[in-house]
Amino acid sequence: MTMNQAPIVEADGLTRHYQVGRGLFKGSSTLKALDGVSFTLTAGRTFAVVGESGCGKSTLARLLTLIEPPTAGSLRVDGIQAARPGRGERRRLRRTVQMVFQDPYGSLNPRKKVGTILEEPLVINTDRTRKQRQETSREMMALVGLRPEHYRRYPHMFSGGQRQRIAIARALMLRPRVVVADEPVSALDVSVQAQVLNLMMDLREQMNLAYVFISHDLSVVRHIADELLVMYLGRPAEQGPKEAIFTHPRHPYTQVLLAATPSVDPSRRQQRVSVKGELPSPLDPPPGCVFHRRCPFARERCAAEVPALRPVDGRGVACHFAEEM
Repeated sequence: MTMNQAPIVEADGLTRHYQVGRGLFKGSSTLKALDGVSFTLTAGRTFAVVGESGCGKSTLARLLTLIEPPTAGSLRVDGIQAARPGRGERRRLRRTVQMVFQDPYGSLNPRKKVGTILEEPLVINTDRTRKQRQETSREMMALVGLRPEHYRRYPHMFSGGQRQRIAIARALMLRPRVVVADEPVSALDVSVQAQVLNLMMDLREQMNLAYVFISHDLSVVRHIADELLVMYLGRPAEQGPKEAIFTHPRHPYTQVLLAATPSVDPSRRQQRVSVKGELPSPLDPPPGCVFHRRCPFARERCAAEVPALRPVDGRGVACHFAEEM
């Protein structure tokens, strides 16, 4: 990758809020599912997003894949303003950005054969002949490690790892530039996860793809990511190069996540960091730093003042006392 390569994805202050009813005569509340996420992503790189359930990871995926528009902020994909694109731009963007879902069992139509599943994006988005679609499908099957005889089989005839390979092949049929992978290996056996991750890394190099990789598993992220965004309750907690964050996490929440990640390598084991209480409701987030009620290092300022994501030691950290961590 050249240093002056233009970004494929440019997100600036992406925000997604929902109005949620509180019951009869009680009005509604604002759910801040995503609250100010910014990043850039170039070809051949992987931007990973991690955090607990409810932190906003999947909301970000829906914005990037144009399933939902952002409430605020800007999003440019391949030079196009993607937050609210026109009809023609939306069609082009849907070819540029594709998604791999978490569940390989639920994301494939059980009534269709693999060949039909793979050809469907070409039927909808291109004017290729049937023969051309079949040739492209078979080429993509070979690329993801599926055999020619798999073309006429149904999804239920495959293992979980094979089904995810089919799902990856389908996502790549239109030759996208960006692939959003939402927990793509969490439903697979541990023995299969590494195979699928290695396949994704090989495809990234061969097709010069950019990945947005969403996960709750830091051990998986360490294997594939270049840049890392740690989120908590819809907001960025820590963001920067993977190695900097894994080597010396500066946000207490990142320290908690790393301490909870098992490792057989003693040099990678983090000192145990205890966390208090349960994840707060996103409908009623704490004032100040949203993590302060669970943080073992919280002080009076943390409850009163929202920390900005600021540069500390080669990465961005949303903590008032990041230099001391």
